[in-house]
Amino acid sequence: MAIPTNIKTLLSGDVVEWARIEFKETWDPATSLKTVCAFANDLDNWGGGYVVIGVEEENGRPVYPLKGVPLDKLDSYQKDIFAKCKLIRPAYTPIVGIETYQDKQFIVLWCPGGESRPYSSPKTMAKDNKERIHYIRKASNTVEPSDDEEKDLFQLANRVPFDDRVNHQAEMSDLNITLIQNYLKEVKSSLYEKAMTGDFTEVCRDMNIVSNLPEYTKPKNVGLMFFSMEPDKFFPYTQIDVVQFPDGLGGNDIIEKTFKGPIQQQLREALQYIRNVIIAEKVVKHPDRAEADRFFNYPYAAVEEALSNAIYHRAYDEREPIEVRVENDRIEIVSFPGPDRSVTIEGLKSYRVSNRRYRNRRIGDFLKELHLTEGRNTGFKKILDSLEKNGSPKPEFETDDDRSYFITRLFIREGFVKNEKRPDVSGVSDTNLKNETSFETSLKQVLKQKDYKKLEPVIAKLAKEDTISIQEVMELTKKSRTTAWRYMQILVECGVVEVVGSTNNVSYRRI
Repeated sequence: MAIPTNIKTLLSGDVVEWARIEFKETWDPATSLKTVCAFANDLDNWGGGYVVIGVEEENGRPVYPLKGVPLDKLDSYQKDIFAKCKLIRPAYTPIVGIETYQDKQFIVLWCPGGESRPYSSPKTMAKDNKERIHYIRKASNTVEPSDDEEKDLFQLANRVPFDDRVNHQAEMSDLNITLIQNYLKEVKSSLYEKAMTGDFTEVCRDMNIVSNLPEYTKPKNVGLMFFSMEPDKFFPYTQIDVVQFPDGLGGNDIIEKTFKGPIQQQLREALQYIRNVIIAEKVVKHPDRAEADRFFNYPYAAVEEALSNAIYHRAYDEREPIEVRVENDRIEIVSFPGPDRSVTIEGLKSYRVSNRRYRNRRIGDFLKELHLTEGRNTGFKKILDSLEKNGSPKPEFETDDDRSYFITRLFIREGFVKNEKRPDVSGVSDTNLKNETSFETSLKQVLKQKDYKKLEPVIAKLAKEDTISIQEVMELTKKSRTTAWRYMQILVECGVVEVVGSTNNVSYRRI
């Protein structure tokens, strides 16, 4: 069986955290078996970890040049690994792969969190040893648990996270091989070639997205979330709703856009939509210096991290979508339920959060492989840093005492508020200037030359008629719906047109 990532990724530490990787120059069962046991126990729901044999380490990092495993040791090491892993109780066997990198061979043990926690392994390899320990990981170390940690471990014994459970209502045919192949190619997994030519069920087993019982093969929830074309068939309201309120919460116009499909796809499509339609850049020139100030209404990095975290941490057994609410002065990202109780309300207010009980450990692994999230509590810092760099106000994070919801609130950057001073377009929409020449000439003076050229056929039509539909904009500009929408936002921000209608039937009316 092959590991679900590649050796180069493991050695870089960019996707899989260093704390989840242990490097061994040789196979040493006395120490390595304890690490395998600790990864299997997965006390903090990290998703297990990897033991890489053939790499010398220093302070938890690989030492170059890499040594690799001698060819004459590959077979004996593997046999001893399987033999010694039989000493773990209850039964647990890691997935062992042979990886080639820089013309050297390495043995990689993938140790996902087990379903029969807690696991124990012998304290020593001595024949007369009878003492067994439930080893756990603390940072990058394998240690014996304290009394409280051992109690936690036993409490987790029957708690298989929802995303790692077998879905008894689904069939193997609900998993899409093309989505699986695309994922493996993107993360450069050695499983990709096997997915193109090998047995489909075996590939799914290698990825740990199906049950392991040969007589009862069913997809796991995480497999359906990422590799089913319609995950909402199994998890209703697994979707992202982007809702815009152009005239504020009390206005009549609401623009809605819903994103469905595999969760990595809906996340990427929703982010692309927000980047194209919601995010705007402003350039302020100064007479006393050559450099202009450039800033955004909302920094994309902050929105990306907040929405990715919502996908990561929401509960997929709750029938509530993720909602992105776009108002005149803020973006709110609402998900259900709230964070673990280890995250305090006071900590949210002071931006000091340390959460080690991730709700969806497997979803987190896949998102990290796709570089869609980082994990390890770095999300808050990334949001704060991007807002500060853009000159935006600090965010707000909100939940209630029952942890029933979570809101990330990002505020618009000063200089983009709707009632701020706009370019002088006086007379553009005045009823006395309905003639074609006045309307076009006025906008030509206000808009940048490149923007006017994009919108020229639209402006010509609006000079003659009061309303234009998004379909007409698409036909006149020969652009996609998203691009046409973005073009029209230029006129909306100038205050010469307003949005009317819903997402599927949107039009623009001269003010």
